[in-house]
Amino acid sequence: AANPQSAVSSKGPVASARVVQAQAEKLRFLIETLVKSSRLDSGILVLTPALHPVAPLLEEAAAQYSGAAAEKNISLTVQPAQGSARFDQKWTAEALGNVVDNAVKYTPAGGSVTLSAQLLDSFCRVDVADTGPGIPESEHAKIFGRFYRAPGAYQAEGVGIGLYLTRQIAEKQGGYVKVESAPGKGSVFSLFLPRS
Repeated sequence: AANPQSAVSSKGPVASARVVQAQAEKLRFLIETLVKSSRLDSGILVLTPALHPVAPLLEEAAAQYSGAAAEKNISLTVQPAQGSARFDQKWTAEALGNVVDNAVKYTPAGGSVTLSAQLLDSFCRVDVADTGPGIPESEHAKIFGRFYRAPGAYQAEGVGIGLYLTRQIAEKQGGYVKVESAPGKGSVFSLFLPRS
């Protein structure tokens, strides 16, 4: 009879340890995300918006995901941004990071993701535009729901909570999130941050 350990041992202890470590990291990420969601929902977590320049927010989000973009040969760029908005630095970085993470995750190899910002009368609009597969209009409202994953998203890792957190973070500091997308035309996720 075949040795049930042979499949594991043939990979070697180092390879097996890497698999276990990767799974443990996924579990840690899931637990942290669920805790964040629970704290936001219960009101335990209080955001403290203050006036900050927008450019560093975009640059740091791009830097965080530059490695993942490079692995897929995705062009990840930040357009020059000016001006300030009122936001909690830590949690808004988390919100924007969720959007950039999704853009890189769902954009096919060789595509592009672009971060930009535009000052409006009452808000600063931060856009994350991608050349991914796009999202049908019937899914636009659903993708911001907790644990919702679009039918075409089964191949990518995730639990369907990132955009929910992004929406919660935006709303708790007087902002909001919207998406413009269509199948085959990519997506633009816009995070609206109050200017005053």
